[in-house]
Amino acid sequence: MNFLKKAAYRCYQAVMRLAIPLLPYREPQLIEGTRDIAPLLKSGNIGRVLLVAGKTVRVRGLTDELEAALREYKIEYAVYDGTVPDPTTDNVEEAVALYLECGCEAIIAVGGGSAMDCAKAVGARIARPDKPLSGMRGLLKIRKKIPLFIAVPTTAGTGSEATVAAVITDGVTHQKYAISDFSLIPHYAVLDPRLTVCMPRHLTAATGMDALTHAIEAYVGRARTSDTGAAATEAVRLIFENLEPAYRDGENLTARKNMLYASYLAGTAFTRSYVGYVHAVAHTIGARYGISHGLANAVLLPKVLRAYGGAVAKPLASLAFATGIADASHDAASAAELLISHIENMCAVMELPASFDCIRDEDIPELARLADKEANPLYPVPVLWNSGELEKIYHLAKGEKQ
Repeated sequence: MNFLKKAAYRCYQAVMRLAIPLLPYREPQLIEGTRDIAPLLKSGNIGRVLLVAGKTVRVRGLTDELEAALREYKIEYAVYDGTVPDPTTDNVEEAVALYLECGCEAIIAVGGGSAMDCAKAVGARIARPDKPLSGMRGLLKIRKKIPLFIAVPTTAGTGSEATVAAVITDGVTHQKYAISDFSLIPHYAVLDPRLTVCMPRHLTAATGMDALTHAIEAYVGRARTSDTGAAATEAVRLIFENLEPAYRDGENLTARKNMLYASYLAGTAFTRSYVGYVHAVAHTIGARYGISHGLANAVLLPKVLRAYGGAVAKPLASLAFATGIADASHDAASAAELLISHIENMCAVMELPASFDCIRDEDIPELARLADKEANPLYPVPVLWNSGELEKIYHLAKGEKQ
């Protein structure tokens, strides 16, 4: 990347970092269980709600307790359960139509990041009926309050219950894009580990690595603050201590609870301090090849951290020392390498792949261009790369040696 571009991008990022303390970030109020949602709604005189989920979540009975409580408190509800793993603009418009048809006053999302992203986009369309979703792409295009929004994660990974963003897939072009606005932060988040016990092992692993990526990218980026740094460090510590136990024993409620809280902390960290090239590349791979976001992050995280080189040695070493991966006998470079190796070992233990053989060489220039467009200048990455430099990451993700 040429000097002038780098200077312009760093100036933009510096201004954004200075603005962080002045921006209207808030954190959702935490609720322990779904049984507490209905009385909360009743106390706010809300009589009709839209429940957004996926079919699998309902089949597994994860909304049963909530729906029973809503009936007990005589709160009418409509259910949109057509959410797909990467929610599309069509999903959102269908759910918006149901919300309006039933006269709903609030939105409850039950599921992983897809359900929450869909629900956020529904809230955005209700708040701004004059704008299509494509018109809200990017930063601060909503600027109006959405209906009361309660997020109930059933996976421990996306952190979407604490973030300003929703990622939506265009139903025509199949490209993903983010909508980011402070109004999209949920008003309440329910961290109930019972809802995660039936997660398949591979999903536990992939979503946990998603949370780890959020925390580490927020920590090594140039927009870290004392608050986001502390949240990210605690998230990394909890994930290192609890992800493998949760993977081995799905009914380990202590590990499940700690992973939910780690995901939430990572969400609060990256929604203020942003992510980096791991996410930018993962979004393009996921959209083109149908690879889950958490899995893409798991493969890319150690590769991108190594590619950053010395620029991330000190922050990675700090995380290594804080989590007990390294001790005072290690210098920054060796401590950083221990942390990266620890991540790779975690992935191997959880039988996650180390590369993707589906990536086609002919696709790489376009994918790199899209990643460049997403990341630059918004993401305050440790090292700035252009699309040509980003192409190397896709080759690493294929398993090629550099």
